[in-house]
Amino acid sequence: MGKKVTVVGAGFYGSTTAQRLAEYDVFDTVVITDIIEGKPAGIALDLNQSRPVEGFETKVVGVTTGPNGEGYEQIEGSDVVVITAGLPRKPGMSRMDLLETNAKIVRQVAENVAKYAPNAVVIVVSNPLDEMTALAQIATQFPRNRVLGQAGMLDTARFTNFVAEALNVPVKSVKTLTLGSHGDTMVPVPSKSTVNGKPLREVMPDDQIEDLVVRTRNGGAEVVALLKTGSAYYAPSAAAARMAKAVAEDSGEVMPVCAWVDGEYGISGVYLGVEAAIGAEGVKRVVETDLAADELASLKEAAEAVRAKQADVANM
Repeated sequence: MGKKVTVVGAGFYGSTTAQRLAEYDVFDTVVITDIIEGKPAGIALDLNQSRPVEGFETKVVGVTTGPNGEGYEQIEGSDVVVITAGLPRKPGMSRMDLLETNAKIVRQVAENVAKYAPNAVVIVVSNPLDEMTALAQIATQFPRNRVLGQAGMLDTARFTNFVAEALNVPVKSVKTLTLGSHGDTMVPVPSKSTVNGKPLREVMPDDQIEDLVVRTRNGGAEVVALLKTGSAYYAPSAAAARMAKAVAEDSGEVMPVCAWVDGEYGISGVYLGVEAAIGAEGVKRVVETDLAADELASLKEAAEAVRAKQADVANM
């Protein structure tokens, strides 16, 4: 049985994610869905015509979905479902401003995923990320390891890029880590961040690290403010696609993701940005790393902030 991945939502984020997943050539089929009549079919037709040029065989299928779940039967047998559906931010909006609108959308999508792709691993990217990941798990009733969110990969990529640019070094020589929530309580981990193997604090003064941390925390808003319409999608789609690829290949690769934490770091019962080994069953295990005392305190603080908000989504 060939591998199948579904991307729900054919906006910039969804269509770019579908393109990346198709170009990996590790899936037989990429399904892209949207509520806008014809849009996903148009994107699929266009992407399929790029196959001879880019040299991949993955077939892209576009499906228009209806208000009562029409069209979702096409996602049947999906190994992975990436949920990008929902409104993007506008300048001046916080991720939390999208909560009620996107909760309705994500709940409906999640219920249809549970009905038609009951064995899928679900990767949530809709904002506000931590809350929507919790909501998708509640709505699907899937085991928690099979529902995860994309955030840490993106925040880490932003942090790494800013450090590389500031020091004028190749991005591959920089390793950074961010944990916590996607947003105000993001926890950067300078103690685990290195440049050419040297601790970040040895090559960059603390105040400059702090500036880059703030810029990373506001990374999405900075893009939104420049674009005026829509939000970031190249870096976010790259992160989501890599997570889906790790699931498809059962790679066990350790990535920072939004995962259910149950005892790790002394934190229990919450979806939170942590490092986890990713494979066919979603989160194989949460990977605990040694944190400095202040970093651990910040992570626990983030967990409580997110826990309070996640409790609210159960009724949405």
